[in-house]
Amino acid sequence: MTAAGPTALLHITEEQTAALVDEELALEAARAAFAATVDGPVFPSLAVHGSDPRNRFTLKPSASPTHAGVKIGTYWPGNPEHGLPRHHSTLLLFDQTIGRIAAVLEVGTANAYRTAAADALAVDLLARPDAATLAVFGTGHQAAYEAQAVSRVRPIGEILIVGRDTGRAEHLARTLTAQGHDARPAGAEEACAHADVIVTATTARADTPPLFDAGWVRPGTHISCMGADAPGKRELPPELFGGARVFCDLPDQARRMGESQHAPAATVLTPLGEVLVGRTAGRVDDSDVTVFDSSGIGLQDLYLGLALVKKMDISL
Repeated sequence: MTAAGPTALLHITEEQTAALVDEELALEAARAAFAATVDGPVFPSLAVHGSDPRNRFTLKPSASPTHAGVKIGTYWPGNPEHGLPRHHSTLLLFDQTIGRIAAVLEVGTANAYRTAAADALAVDLLARPDAATLAVFGTGHQAAYEAQAVSRVRPIGEILIVGRDTGRAEHLARTLTAQGHDARPAGAEEACAHADVIVTATTARADTPPLFDAGWVRPGTHISCMGADAPGKRELPPELFGGARVFCDLPDQARRMGESQHAPAATVLTPLGEVLVGRTAGRVDDSDVTVFDSSGIGLQDLYLGLALVKKMDISL
C-alpha cells in the first residue's frame, strides 16, 4: 500500500491500532525513540485543561530526520459514565512535503503499551538483573500494562498490588493471576519491603501524602514513576531523591511537569537515552536506588506510530 496523496487523509482507527500493537513492537519503538533523544531534537510537552478544568489534555510534538507529528493525549475523568476509558490518545502525522496532516491514528490502547514500554526499557537498563519482586502502586487502566511489560524484561516471580481501593487491588491481582502471574494485594510498607522494582502509575497529586515513605525502600531497588506528567502531580516522597540516582526522558520537562518538579535543585537528572547508547552509566552498584522519572516525550509516540503504519505496509 502506498502513501496517501496530499488531498487524502489517512485515518487509522482505534480498533486497527489496538489489533496491531504488542509489547515487542512498543519496546523496540521505545528503544529507537530514546536513542534518538541523544543527538536529535526533543520538544517539551504541554499539559493544559479543557473547557471544564477537570478534563485535561497533553500535546507532545516530535520530529525525526524523516517525519514529524504531534500526539494529543486526553484524560476525561467522567468518561466511564459513557462506557469509555478516561484516557485516550490521537497521533497526527504530517505530510513532510506540504505541512498538512497526512494521517490520523487513534492510539488509545497503543498508548498504554507505549507508556509501559518506557517503563520496561528503564527497568531493563537500571534494575538489578536478578530483580524478581515487583510492586505496582495503582489499580487503574495502566497498571496491568506496566506489570506485563516489566515482567518481560526481568524474571518477576511475584507482583504486589497496592491500591487505595481494596476491591480494585484484588481485581487487578486476579486479572494478572489469570494472565499467568503470581499477584496479590499488599500494603504500601509491605510492598516496599519486598520489592526489587517499584512502579507507580497513579493520579496522585502534591496536595496528598506520597504513596510511601522513603525509609521503606530497600537498597538496590529500582523505581519507575509513570504517573507524574503535569504540574502539581507527585507520587514519591521528596526525601527519596537525596539517596537515589535519578534518570528521566527529558531533564527540563521532568523539572517542569515530572516527578522531579519536587526534587531538590541539586539533584542530577540523567537522560535515559544516554544510558541506552552507552554514554552514561546506569546502575553502578547493586545497592543503588535508581529512579526513572517518566513524563513522556513525543518522540516515543512518533516512533510507535511509524512502527504501526509500517506493520500495515503503509509508507508516509
